Amino acid sequence: MPRTSLAAAGLSAVFLAAIGIARSGAEPVLKGTEAFGDWQRDKPGTVRLITPQDLPKPGATASSSKFPRVMPRPASAAPQVPAGFKIELFASGLSGPRIIRTAPNGDIFVVETGSSRIRILRSPDGAARPATNEVYATGLNQPFGIAFFPSGDNPQWLYVANTDSVVRFAYRNGDLKASGKPETIVARLPPGYAHSTRDIVFTPDDKRMLVSVGSAGNAGEGLGRPPKGIEAWSRDHALGAAWGDETDRAAVLAFDPDGKNQKLFATGIRNCVGLAVQPGSGTPWCSTNERDGRGDNLVPDYVTRVREGAFYGWPWYYIGSNEDPAHAGARPDLKDRVTVPDVLLQAHSASLGLTFYTGSSFPPEYRGDAFAAEHGSWNRSKRTGYKVIRIRLKDGVPTGEYEDFVTGFVIGDNEVWGRPVGVTVARDGALLVSEDGNGTIWRVSRD
Repeated sequence: MPRTSLAAAGLSAVFLAAIGIARSGAEPVLKGTEAFGDWQRDKPGTVRLITPQDLPKPGATASSSKFPRVMPRPASAAPQVPAGFKIELFASGLSGPRIIRTAPNGDIFVVETGSSRIRILRSPDGAARPATNEVYATGLNQPFGIAFFPSGDNPQWLYVANTDSVVRFAYRNGDLKASGKPETIVARLPPGYAHSTRDIVFTPDDKRMLVSVGSAGNAGEGLGRPPKGIEAWSRDHALGAAWGDETDRAAVLAFDPDGKNQKLFATGIRNCVGLAVQPGSGTPWCSTNERDGRGDNLVPDYVTRVREGAFYGWPWYYIGSNEDPAHAGARPDLKDRVTVPDVLLQAHSASLGLTFYTGSSFPPEYRGDAFAAEHGSWNRSKRTGYKVIRIRLKDGVPTGEYEDFVTGFVIGDNEVWGRPVGVTVARDGALLVSEDGNGTIWRVSRD
């Protein structure tokens, strides 16, 4: 909604500022402590760069508990986007829409996790609203990630990552209803308590299926030591692999497409909620929630390339060789073996869905960049997140900078109306954003 129409609706200048109306003109890059802002400073075009050197010491601020009150969307409120773009309500009345993905034929698959079902929205290219809204499948178990297989224009299967398993449906382009019951591919994933979301992607050669599994706890509480000791465990397991209740968790798992030959692809990733494969390079990326309870600006969430065999620190270290005080002296063998993530985000932003821009309708500089949905903080005294960010890349490599792209979901210090979860690129090049606070999907396109 443009500024003029909002003003005409009688909104105050304070409210206009609060919902993040975009200002024209280039914005400076916020660095260091300046990058640790809150929702009141969010607006489209704001760019942040957080580096490992910027991190405060653990306990520099108290750990806060500030859960948001999710309110009905004010009739005059709408998300805000940069100049040159527009945002429109694409779908409403959905039941907690989470991950959204675009099928090769252009259909939009919407995962309604809480209702354990998958919905399909279909609209002509360029249309602001779907013409078809159908439930594709029900009776799943807290589904989250979905993926089409094999890659290309003619998939034969729709894979679904439940909280405790991976199943697949026989699929043909244009199907609006599942043609039969799902086939179980992975019968048992680590159970879904604590971090319950599971995302799924395939490598470009279709030879490997990657599934993300979050940790069971916040920071390895009660982990103790493996039965035969650290040295023996390390010899027989992947670098940084955890044990006990955290076995095969805080990790990205790899399987064959038929669910066999399970391996740890990468470890020490507390909660890789969103998985995506970068076009061109074929590199998997994670959108990650880091640990709580370390203060307002620890530990940064992050979006990063995921290297096979790499260890990202959890629970013993974070953002490189920074030792978690709860595990002081526990794993000196890992101190210099931690992979530093590519793009550090404001701590407690709750980074969820992730996608790469493959369309052609946005300006050329957007092509190949990534978008991530920030669900929003609860463990921070000054609210942060509740937006969609653009991850800047140069020649396919992340610069470390990220930019506010869609803001305006916060009403006040204690109240929000929207909590972004999923992002996908429609066939016509628009960006679609789901939020599970009011059950809506929004469409961003060129103005």
